Amino acid sequence: MTSFGYNTLGFGSYTSRFVGMVATGGTITTDGDFKVHVFNSSGTFEVTTLGHGEVEFLVLAGGGGGHGCGQRGFSSGGGGAGGYRTGTAFSVSLAEFAITVGAGGAGVGNVDDAGNKGSNSVFSSLTSTGGGGGGGGDDGGADTQGINGHAGDGGSGGGNGVGNISPGFGQGNEGDFDPSEGNNGGDSLEAGNYPRGGGGGAAAVGVTPTDNSQGGAGGAGANSDIVETGTDVQRGGGGGGAVALGGTAGAGGAGGGGNGSTTSNQPTAGATNKGGGGGGAGTDGGFTVKTGGAGGSGVVIIRYQFQ
Repeated sequence: MTSFGYNTLGFGSYTSRFVGMVATGGTITTDGDFKVHVFNSSGTFEVTTLGHGEVEFLVLAGGGGGHGCGQRGFSSGGGGAGGYRTGTAFSVSLAEFAITVGAGGAGVGNVDDAGNKGSNSVFSSLTSTGGGGGGGGDDGGADTQGINGHAGDGGSGGGNGVGNISPGFGQGNEGDFDPSEGNNGGDSLEAGNYPRGGGGGAAAVGVTPTDNSQGGAGGAGANSDIVETGTDVQRGGGGGGAVALGGTAGAGGAGGGGNGSTTSNQPTAGATNKGGGGGGAGTDGGFTVKTGGAGGSGVVIIRYQFQ
């Protein structure tokens, strides 16, 4: 709070006057004594009156894409959620701040690489890391990241795409932040319906299947009340892992994760502006290529007192 002194009585007495922050950019709403700026796409946050000079923030990156399947694999892992960072009392100045809202990673089809990584989101010195792509099915290739099942690292890691690599999940918190921006993906099984790991979420690791006919669910997203809606909003869910030859695919993590697929349906994308991971794809092992679900885009939200 900034105070200005006024000698109102002539005897050294002072009256304090609060000066609130004024800023532009994004979609602006009012929550009591606070302004909330929501950036669903990239833009500029400009502080024109500094006030107390501190803001609350949520910076969520784009989610990772799920992996596809077809000629080279029965089923694949879900994409990891975008990195999720939030906090209070972040200092700003009288300046323009470029806002980058990360896009979700595209799902991939019948290729060896992991699903595409989500893009980073940025506000000032704060960066959240894009979610890791889901791992692909086994083609007998080398055990390296993105090949033969190993998922991508990111804000949250992608789910493992083949059960004979352990661990083959992607690592979360790639930015090495404290507190962590996300969690690891889940591992996979190599039996039954080839159930694959769910992508990591902002609040929980991706699920490793324990049933040969059930894909791993995506890790749950985190709740935040930074935008006043009457209830917390959950964001950053991981994508569900797939199964092949029937079975039940893993559900997307609560907070925008896309569902994995079975032989008979398609994986779904992570939710827009929730940074969810895309679902992994499952098939019957034939030659029909199925593409993994795309990751969801991120969001940047800034909140401060204006009166």
